[in-house]
Amino acid sequence: MDFGLVLQTDPPATAVVDLMRRAERSGFRYGWTFDSAVLWQEPFVIYSRILEHTERLVVGPMVTNPSTRTPEVTASTFATLNDMYGNRTVCGIGRGDSAMRVAGRKPNTLASLRESIRVIRDLAEGREADVGGTPLRIPWVRDGKLPVWMAAYGPKALALAGQEADGFILQLADPFLTEWMIKHVREAAAEAGRDPAAVTICVAAPAYVGDDLAHAREQCRWFGGMVGNHVADLVSRYGEHSTEIPDSLTAYIKQRQGYDYSHHGRAGNPSTDFVPDEIVDRFCLLGPAPAHRERLEHLRELGVDQFAVYAMHDAKEATIDAYGEHLIPALS
Repeated sequence: MDFGLVLQTDPPATAVVDLMRRAERSGFRYGWTFDSAVLWQEPFVIYSRILEHTERLVVGPMVTNPSTRTPEVTASTFATLNDMYGNRTVCGIGRGDSAMRVAGRKPNTLASLRESIRVIRDLAEGREADVGGTPLRIPWVRDGKLPVWMAAYGPKALALAGQEADGFILQLADPFLTEWMIKHVREAAAEAGRDPAAVTICVAAPAYVGDDLAHAREQCRWFGGMVGNHVADLVSRYGEHSTEIPDSLTAYIKQRQGYDYSHHGRAGNPSTDFVPDEIVDRFCLLGPAPAHRERLEHLRELGVDQFAVYAMHDAKEATIDAYGEHLIPALS
């Protein structure tokens, strides 16, 4: 199992770089960031600095979307970083949540996401792509490599991930839901004539190592609110108690009263008081290191290739260090 660290690009950018360097020293192989241009600093600028100050870390957004940058711009940006630092990037992509909604726009359609996955990967790897009817190729790309991993929750998005993406990003760590979603992704891959085992599975969720469970829950409750934005979209599309989506994913948002993106992804987010302790415990990894190991071993048995630690809480350094000392050596 690989490990990744997920951060927001809050200023100063030097602090983000320092935490990524610490993560690499602790055995993390991936460095991810949020990508929402209004809420945080521009991640691709910071990726260049991270890559310059690390040796092996692979970096990318968790997640970008097809609209805040056009696909050819996204592809060229990744290709530039790869040319400078040696194919050490990965493109996490989805329909878009905070980046789109903060700007007053709706998330992208799955059709536009499908097209963007193909265009970004082809252009970044030096192949010609059809961009809105115009054939394009980036002429300076040599030996480019860009895996594109897609974030998804609902049945149609999971199918698209299996059909098109190199990896699947699931932003929660509940074993039952993880198994259910991996099954859908792999079935779609097989039906598309792809090798299901070739789709990398990445689970991303907050992790907080310590004995004070009540404090850890309060530090990570924001995550249930973030996931709830996507769940609310699913409920509006499929309805409550749909046979296509497990109730264990959707039931908890009944008391949701809206969402303030100014607190997005932050401990103490007042828009997440509807999230019960049970959801925090299921979606996140909390408690002493042995409890984390037990959950991670379960996830690994289900086929998870990478666990990415969301570190938006008051123990970033301690969590990185604990994973480096107790968990990464045991599970890598």
